[in-house]
Amino acid sequence: MAPHIDDALLDDPDELLRKDSRQTLRALATAGAQVRESVSLAEEAGIDRLARLDRPRSVLVAALGGSALVAEVLELLAEPGSPVPVQARRNLPLPGWVGPLDLVVAVSLSGRAPGPVGIAAEAARRGASLLTVGADDSPLAEVCRRARGTHIGVGRGRTSSRTSLWSLLTPVLLGAHTLGLVDTPREQMRQVADRLDEAAEAYRPASESFVNPAKLLALQLAETVPMVLGDGPLSGVAAARASSMLARTARMPAPWGELPDAASQIVACFDGPYTARGGHRPGTYDAGRIRLGDIDTSGWEPHHFAEPEGDLAERPRGAGGRDIFADPFLDGPSLPQLGLLTLRDAAPEPPTRESVEVEALTDAVLATAREAGVRVMDVSAQPGRPLTRLAELVTTVDFTATYLALGLGLDPAVSPHVADLNDRTR
Repeated sequence: MAPHIDDALLDDPDELLRKDSRQTLRALATAGAQVRESVSLAEEAGIDRLARLDRPRSVLVAALGGSALVAEVLELLAEPGSPVPVQARRNLPLPGWVGPLDLVVAVSLSGRAPGPVGIAAEAARRGASLLTVGADDSPLAEVCRRARGTHIGVGRGRTSSRTSLWSLLTPVLLGAHTLGLVDTPREQMRQVADRLDEAAEAYRPASESFVNPAKLLALQLAETVPMVLGDGPLSGVAAARASSMLARTARMPAPWGELPDAASQIVACFDGPYTARGGHRPGTYDAGRIRLGDIDTSGWEPHHFAEPEGDLAERPRGAGGRDIFADPFLDGPSLPQLGLLTLRDAAPEPPTRESVEVEALTDAVLATAREAGVRVMDVSAQPGRPLTRLAELVTTVDFTATYLALGLGLDPAVSPHVADLNDRTR
């Protein structure tokens, strides 16, 4: 059965804030402010000094956990025009080719994550240039200072990398822009901040669910076993973020994919046990029929049987092919419905051949999903520069996952099992 979500709680801002022990919603709402503060902190830290360096042979970004999206975004934005390769790394060992001609970017909110700190230390030992982002009073900052690199702090009040994304990402993008790897000048970062502010206003706790897209999406996702699909590279990064946030914040596993490669992988799931027309699952019947000979009827009384036509009994179905007369005691509890959350990038103007093909493939996947009884949810970015479009999709899924957690009675910031795991691995 699908989990119960308390829709009344989602429309009670006082109760939302009370259950949100570490003010996750409020932290997400500061995304625009994080961008502006990080621009100032980067300037104060001397980010422009990077312009005096020779262009690096390559850039390696070390980030993990909630910070991993920083590397994915830089890879995404650098790929079309960067004159040097950009690669992501989560942990040691540092690749053997990294040396004095390369730049290593290490990101950790606390400045204590073993992977980024270890990579930064090894890169410094080999003479590579360093750009680090994290707490000022931390091992990561110390490694960077000893190597005469550039360290940028994250400001005060940042307690979770999941809610401090823009404090971590902004300095990295400014540094990459200074080196000529991406086109993200300060003026564009301020436009991103404005878009994030608009989203925070639309998704605020006081906004009722019927006009709040994040709350509405949370209510829809709660009734499904969700999958997330991006329609291209940019929305694919957002889909990976959605999968991570749904798992870590809402405790709901959600596999993700990116078109065109993931089309078959996603569509194959429509044949599985979570769709009424696919698989053999409790509470549903193949093609609307059940063969009485396939069921153990020992101990049943005659009144348990409907009057079949021969050995087949037709069962009425509701929306999505569900059996509206399924008995949870005889048929077993019904499984939740498969859900497909599609994140779509804004179409370019004028359309290109590639964008037309992507749109046609996406529409074909959604049509197949609806025919199979999958619940389809569609989120599209508004036109704008790539980083602005990505920011809109990311903040939507961040707020959605948080509202979903709260509606399910979960604290979005505190997981007892994660705490147990940390205790057992210390």
